[in-house]
Amino acid sequence: MAIVVVKPNTAGQRGTVNNLHVELTKTEPSRQHLVKVKKHSGRNNTGRVTVRHRGGGAKRIYRLIDFKRRTHQIEGVLSSIEYDPNRSAYISLVKYRNGADAYILTPHGVKVGTIVKSGDDIEVKPGNAGRLANLPLGSVIHNIELVEYGGAKLVRSAGTYATLVAKNDNYATIKLPSGELRLIHLRCFATLGQVSNVDHRNVKLGKAGRSRWKGRRSTVRGAVMNACDHPHGGGEGKAPVGRTGPMTPWGKPAHGYKTRNKKNVTNRFILRRGK
Repeated sequence: MAIVVVKPNTAGQRGTVNNLHVELTKTEPSRQHLVKVKKHSGRNNTGRVTVRHRGGGAKRIYRLIDFKRRTHQIEGVLSSIEYDPNRSAYISLVKYRNGADAYILTPHGVKVGTIVKSGDDIEVKPGNAGRLANLPLGSVIHNIELVEYGGAKLVRSAGTYATLVAKNDNYATIKLPSGELRLIHLRCFATLGQVSNVDHRNVKLGKAGRSRWKGRRSTVRGAVMNACDHPHGGGEGKAPVGRTGPMTPWGKPAHGYKTRNKKNVTNRFILRRGK
């Protein structure tokens, strides 16, 4: 980990904080795990913008990640730690004893040469993956499945981790990074340890151009729009919102409004809401 505050020789460098990525050991990815993905710039299959402020950015090639960790009972060796432009965490190429290899999310603190393993009989150390039923209480975990054999869906961002709080009947209680307590079936897989690149949260881009390189387009305030474009728009000069509180462009409350469906069938698995 190495965070550097850039000396402001130019206006674009003022306020910039960079990550030197000193943990990385390789620059070129493994070609057999690459696949081209077309950009959609926030548009759906009909061409309508469903996610605003997306477009442009540097070209990327997607790295196929093994989120299932189903190479059971076969030891693998971390051969590299690499940068992935598609996610905030680092990735590592694992070469297994049977000749196969795959990318996994790099756990924090592991180094090249570390032996990792997945299955029912594993050592409790970062990088090993197993069922929640076989992990001890209090374990720090990431890369968690929601459904058995469905692949990891939770806790995959840089520096994040969850905690295995309890086990009851067929379900484990997991405390997620948001503070949410959720029930997950004991047969689901999770990886021990914290996700790598913990300093990602300390990086400051410093200028608008670096956001554009990442495919993020600029955001315009609703207050400067016309009344037909946004609930905050219209009026002469600086006008107040004119409503009980801030609104989204579609007229929904902007701060603290819960958008999750109250009839969602998985609501019963959430014991306590997060932030």
